[in-house]
Amino acid sequence: MPRSVPERSAQRSPASYRPEPGSIPTQPGVYRFRDPQGRVVYVGKAKNLRARLSSYFQDIGNLHQRTATMVTTAASVEWTVVSTEVEALQLEYSWIKEYDPRFNVKYRDDKSYPWLAVTVGDEYPRVMVGRGAKKKGTKYFGPYSHAWAIRETVDLLLRVFPMRSCTNGVFKRSAQIGRPCLLGYIDKCSAPCVGSISAEDHRRIVDDFCDFMGGQTSAFVKRIRKEMYAASEAEDFEKAARLRDDLAAMEKALEKQAVVFGDGTDADVIALAEDPLEVAVQIFYVRGGRIRGQRGWVADRVDEGGTAELVEDFLLQLYAGDADNIPREILVPEMPPDADTFERLLGDLRGSRVRIRVPQRGDKKSLQETVARNAGQALVLHKTKRASDLTTRNRALEEIQLALALDEVPLRIECYDVSNLQGTEVVASMVVFEDGLPRKGEYRRFVIRGDSNPSGGQNDVASMHEVITRRFRRLLDEQSRGSEVALGDGEEGPMLVDPETGRPRKFAYAPGLVVVDGGQPQVAAAREALAQLGIDDVPVCGLAKRLEEVWLPGEPDPVIMARSSEGLYLLQRIRDEAHRFAITHHRSRRSKSMVESLLDDVPGLGEVRRKTLLKHFGSLKKLRAASVDDIAQVPGIGTRTATAIKDAVAAGSGQTVSVNTATGEIEEG
Repeated sequence: MPRSVPERSAQRSPASYRPEPGSIPTQPGVYRFRDPQGRVVYVGKAKNLRARLSSYFQDIGNLHQRTATMVTTAASVEWTVVSTEVEALQLEYSWIKEYDPRFNVKYRDDKSYPWLAVTVGDEYPRVMVGRGAKKKGTKYFGPYSHAWAIRETVDLLLRVFPMRSCTNGVFKRSAQIGRPCLLGYIDKCSAPCVGSISAEDHRRIVDDFCDFMGGQTSAFVKRIRKEMYAASEAEDFEKAARLRDDLAAMEKALEKQAVVFGDGTDADVIALAEDPLEVAVQIFYVRGGRIRGQRGWVADRVDEGGTAELVEDFLLQLYAGDADNIPREILVPEMPPDADTFERLLGDLRGSRVRIRVPQRGDKKSLQETVARNAGQALVLHKTKRASDLTTRNRALEEIQLALALDEVPLRIECYDVSNLQGTEVVASMVVFEDGLPRKGEYRRFVIRGDSNPSGGQNDVASMHEVITRRFRRLLDEQSRGSEVALGDGEEGPMLVDPETGRPRKFAYAPGLVVVDGGQPQVAAAREALAQLGIDDVPVCGLAKRLEEVWLPGEPDPVIMARSSEGLYLLQRIRDEAHRFAITHHRSRRSKSMVESLLDDVPGLGEVRRKTLLKHFGSLKKLRAASVDDIAQVPGIGTRTATAIKDAVAAGSGQTVSVNTATGEIEEG
């Protein structure tokens, strides 16, 4: 069993509360796990309750780490049988909303978005811009990215739809004094406060405004244009001019909303960006073919589900409690497991058919890619904000010290990663974090020579041994070159600053913790490399990708840090940065290697001119895009040689180098 960092809640065997198999029904239903205090910690649904619940009580070593944490935290399980899968979805949402279980995914807004709200429940409805939770008796539009943008749009539309926009205090005061506010005098309000318009007529203006904001724009534009021409023919030029200005205001308001679909589609476009610990969701609201707003959420991942399960959780939380905003079409990155059930549930809530699908091509596919880029940026921004908080960083470092039983807080952490393509162009990276923040000036790249793997081929363990050996041999060399200086209390130590330049020696600082990307074999290789150099005071650990397990040298089982641990989050961020840095280096070397191989047979092009060519263009992509004249401008290369280079590059145009976004590995095609 993996050993875990002690948590507040006691861990217990699921066998202590496992129901008798025959007592669990096989019908669809919803189940709840409770802790010893009776609090609901997880809610789930199942087509077959017996089959689903039995999966939780298998050998705990076969469970995903997060699922294992949940079942060992719980003390009891109960269930409710329902008639249909749609009812199961509805009950699951109700229980999640009621109990707020700690192990269910909770999507929280990554920022506060403004809404356009119309208080349709009032006698004289008011239009306003606000944030926060929705209230009954109010119709909402949006959310929108910027409050100033929607306020500007409302200001334009009030001349066309002069409905009330003042607060209750202003409305009552104007009614008492019998004089409207400024908006009433400039015709941006029909002044119901002083009886200038009846409640019924004001309600019609409000309904027209809501229809316009809801996407029914073409009918209003046609009507205003028709009335304008009629007034002009009747020689009522003052009315025609006013309608002309109204038409201009409507068209200007529409210009602020980008047209993305020419067929007037009503759809919500959803995309996710995820890593092993967190997921960011972005949604674009498209009504009448125009983007009406966007919204984002960030959530902690709490179970082993993939993208399809995340989409399912999100759809349930987004729409089950907000039936008024369900569109005709929902575009998702991956279909949820029970897509047909979801379509029936949402169709019942909306009152008409709802379609869920994955766009494959065209404008809808392009828009979803845009939404996915927004989701990726939101996840990066969330991580950056989280990492920039001093208190959070200090807590993360203290959690790492506690989990790994370190003597001191690891103020300097170095992480190493190896990257290769089928054993070729093997490189490694070293990234440095000090006080929980990256020190990019301290990053280093290594080209693996294969000294510790004479047989060649792919051997990440041997490569890790080599890179650790080279880095810490440099540490010993730098410390031996530095003169001994007094440190106080009669102690002496190596000078870590070059006395001539005043700059820190490149490899002179020993880390408080070495992290390697990998499991027990990589950790053992790093520990062995340090031992061979006589270094026994630098702690080492490894972070395995699959379950985010932390491995220590000589330990048969990994350390399992809490999923919500800031310490685990920091280790993951350091590991991901080392992987990114290694992939970037590998990609660059692979591209240059391909350029050199393509140019080997060009007559008259020696090693010196090849290097000059590479330095000038920098990449194979830029060289392919260059013309013969561009190549001929490189010093030492004439028109004849440039033509031969262009022909060689064109002949090898079928070869490409790319990065697999799923694995992060270099691919050649």
